[in-house]
Amino acid sequence: MSEESGVRKMTHQRKMMLKSLMLNKAREDLKREMEQKAEAKKAELSQRLEPLSGLNSMSSQELMDLCRELHGKIDKVDEQRFDIEARVKKNDTEIEELNQKIFDLRGKFKRPPLRRVRMSADQMLRALLGSKHKVSMDLRSNLKSVKKGGEKKEDAEVKDWRDNIEAKQGMGGKKAVFEGAQ
Repeated sequence: MSEESGVRKMTHQRKMMLKSLMLNKAREDLKREMEQKAEAKKAELSQRLEPLSGLNSMSSQELMDLCRELHGKIDKVDEQRFDIEARVKKNDTEIEELNQKIFDLRGKFKRPPLRRVRMSADQMLRALLGSKHKVSMDLRSNLKSVKKGGEKKEDAEVKDWRDNIEAKQGMGGKKAVFEGAQ
């Protein structure tokens, strides 16, 4: 333990106990939040909805009027929902456009994922230069040509490698290497 710094390490049991306490507290908070949301939903629904009492005592004409009224309310709510959805879609596209402008201003562009494409060298050059130019990639034509029946070098130029090794053996060889370096 480092007592100089004043920091003491926690034991494994203490860490586990604190972790379990934190998890229990978080669980209770989530449960309390869910209950509050349910209560708020019930309160909102009770405020918006009218109780339908006395349906048995209504005449058929009154029931038909009630159905028309409910149908009209459903249409209004459906129109509001459609308008809200349209606004949300419009806002989403606007947000996306603004994000794209931000990327453009920063100079960081999203690179699309590239696919592997098999192309021959001729096809690549044709794609780069266009179809107007006739491209033929003959690699063998660019290689050095070797004459088969050419002149043989003189024996003075070509020495056997064994001669070179034998000259450098022993003390005289070290001197030859030293003299060759100068």
